[in-house]
Amino acid sequence: MSRKRHKFGLHWLLSQVANLAIAFFLLSILLVLPWRWLPLPTSSFMLQSMFQNGRIQPYSYRWQPYPEISPDMALAAIAAEDQRFPSHHGFDIDALKQAIEESQAGGDLRGASTISQQVAKNLYLWSGRSLGRKILEAWFTVLLELLWSKQRILEVYLNIAQFGDRLFGVEAAGQQFFAKSASQLSREEAALLAAVLPGPEIYQVDQPSPIVLRHQDWILQQMQQLGIDYLSRL
Repeated sequence: MSRKRHKFGLHWLLSQVANLAIAFFLLSILLVLPWRWLPLPTSSFMLQSMFQNGRIQPYSYRWQPYPEISPDMALAAIAAEDQRFPSHHGFDIDALKQAIEESQAGGDLRGASTISQQVAKNLYLWSGRSLGRKILEAWFTVLLELLWSKQRILEVYLNIAQFGDRLFGVEAAGQQFFAKSASQLSREEAALLAAVLPGPEIYQVDQPSPIVLRHQDWILQQMQQLGIDYLSRL
């Protein structure tokens, strides 16, 4: 009798785990698939910025479709953040290996997150380095790569990336810093915006430090090497 109860209990436990796994999978699909087509009203990071310091603080954000974003801005983001974006499947193993090698050689440990990973984190998750968050980031990155096009991933990235204090997306940034729409951004302006992406809480577009200006110059060089036709690979 005890063996039967044990088998029944194990079977029940396994069935519950299976049901939870199926529910999590279906919920994940529902969280990702509709945004392949619909404009995003907000993101997890935007909402978190809104409730910082124990009080509600509004943020600036305006959705801009990909065709209405300057190609230079799209190229600048790829040049700055993820030059293998058109060819990888969500994870840049070579960049990760290079970052580890540079760290082991005595350099600072830099991030190797792809644009796809950053969209997964900014759209659905929270800041931090916990194992659980990294696992969820990897899971949503896989779903984004499977269910969205590369151009859609880049479109969402350009719209939800942070460019300043509670300032999100290239349209809001273009209006804030240059008094122009994202569609009218010049190559230099696009590179300057991309130059602050590693740390929008630290680096400033309107008062660029020497580090930001050097990064802008480097991005312009990378854009020149890639060429605007690089975007046709998306």
